[in-house]
Amino acid sequence: MQQQFHFCFFLLLMGLMSGLVKGQTFPALSQAQLDTMPCGKVIKLSDDPHCSSFFICIPEQVKKHKHEHHTEHVYVLEGEAEMVLGEKKFTVRKGDFFIIPQGTPHAVKVTSSIPLKVISVQSPQFDGSDRVWVQE
Repeated sequence: MQQQFHFCFFLLLMGLMSGLVKGQTFPALSQAQLDTMPCGKVIKLSDDPHCSSFFICIPEQVKKHKHEHHTEHVYVLEGEAEMVLGEKKFTVRKGDFFIIPQGTPHAVKVTSSIPLKVISVQSPQFDGSDRVWVQE
């Protein structure tokens, strides 16, 4: 199942990077709709027992947390932020791709004048029940 998930995410990522997905981001949402979505919203793009994908607009930050049972793949569409991933700290910006392994504490703080917009794909299916907030 993990190999199948990675292949599906690879196809999504290649579509984003090549611009094939940009004009018609996903059948349910046009690029114009994504550009005008109010920040702080999480929009489910797809969902099945193997994985869930979301468009997420982050105006300021996401506090440190981890997912007990999920691996998360993130592609940055717009903006810039400081990412904390386990013990590492680094900057993420448009075009970056990173993986958040299951059980790894992570947080993000937006550093650009525009919100951080990302595509997040989580495997297996995400329902929010395994999100655990981590004290700093």
